[in-house]
Amino acid sequence: MKNYFSLLFLIGIVGLSCSSDSDTMDTPLTEIPVPTNLYFPPAQSADWETVSPSQLDWNTDTESNLRNFLDEKNTKAFIIVKNGRIAVEWYFDDHTQNTSWYWASAGKTLTAFTVGIAQEENFLDINDKTSDYLGQGWTSTPAEKENLITVWHQLTMTSGMNDSQFDCVTPECLTYVADAGSRWAYHNGPYTLLQKVVSNATEMEWNEYFNAKIRDKIGMDGFWLSTNNLNNVYFSTARRLARAGIFNLNHGAWNGQPLLADAVFTNRMRNTSQSLNEAYGYLWWLNGKDSYRVPAFQTEFQGNLVPNAPSDAFFGLGRDDQKLYVVPSLELVIVRMGEDSGEALLGPSSFDNELWEFLNNYMQ
Repeated sequence: MKNYFSLLFLIGIVGLSCSSDSDTMDTPLTEIPVPTNLYFPPAQSADWETVSPSQLDWNTDTESNLRNFLDEKNTKAFIIVKNGRIAVEWYFDDHTQNTSWYWASAGKTLTAFTVGIAQEENFLDINDKTSDYLGQGWTSTPAEKENLITVWHQLTMTSGMNDSQFDCVTPECLTYVADAGSRWAYHNGPYTLLQKVVSNATEMEWNEYFNAKIRDKIGMDGFWLSTNNLNNVYFSTARRLARAGIFNLNHGAWNGQPLLADAVFTNRMRNTSQSLNEAYGYLWWLNGKDSYRVPAFQTEFQGNLVPNAPSDAFFGLGRDDQKLYVVPSLELVIVRMGEDSGEALLGPSSFDNELWEFLNNYMQ
């Protein structure tokens, strides 16, 4: 990851080079363990069982180092959940347990899950052309190129369209760069339109469908709001983000109730989804891979996305260092909300690796 962040200072113009790889859904799946004795906080309640760091035999002598680091890095809220129970819950400045904050692209994980539910309910098929749901002419690409783009390409960031107009969702700025499936680029426009795909397929407003299928079932609260009249960003409290982490840790089930029973889809969310970026699933970032790509660059970097984090961790990563870390092997969910830590990047940043160094010292 060090090479990537050094490159940020050296490159001013992003190239639009294409890869010769083709899209694939045949990348190997890693078995993700199902947690045991996972606790689920009651819906629509402030009650939440806790466990103390000393009970977990964590190195509490280093706790102040972790807290000071978070404070110095403009953190607003920080939570560590172990096996469903809150082990650490800190708030900074005037932020409180009840303060809503934007998830930025960490909220993409919610969209991926909702697409999976819509498919399970036979409203859509991710292998279908996107134009089946948005109509012909939803892009400005030639018709034969537009017809190559499927819902799956939107989920995997492989639509092949020009990502320089990052948030735009109107046809005039969704233009052709490469055939769908031949280029990985982090691109908000096609992602955001997944919500319209679901809305059109289900004949329900996006908010209505999402609330009924996920939000209300896990007691998450929160709301979607466009911050620039183009994107659609989720806002809620740090505890609500932690709830989202728990049901993803638990393979899409909440307290014995499956929200999404399609094991293939849930595994694909958290496994390499295509051959162009090993560290990307269905709108989730993945650790422990041999290489990775990052927003705004057409460069493949070697090594783990976050070397200090466990290899099986998967991440919801948002602008200004909104973080959702899920670690199945340790039955951990970790949430960080706040201002950017100093780099103002779209997803992965050096903050991830720095934070995990402190976490390793604390949770050793």
